[in-house]
Amino acid sequence: MANPFEEPDSNYTVLRNDENQHSLWPAFAPAPEGWTVVHGPGRREECLDHIRENWVDLRPRSVAEFITAQAGS
Repeated sequence: MANPFEEPDSNYTVLRNDENQHSLWPAFAPAPEGWTVVHGPGRREECLDHIRENWVDLRPRSVAEFITAQAGS
């Protein structure tokens, strides 16, 4: 059986959690608890493009907020 995360012709969704982290997810599978569908379903490359365009700060939200707060002190 092929890896469902690497099928170029399959449909995917893009998930995001409360920490603003993104994940490519097979469209046939329900989103796990704590994750929300923010794009798709669509082709793998389309979903990867969405992630590249929208997840530009790879730090978890809480870390980015902490660093910002420390810089302002």
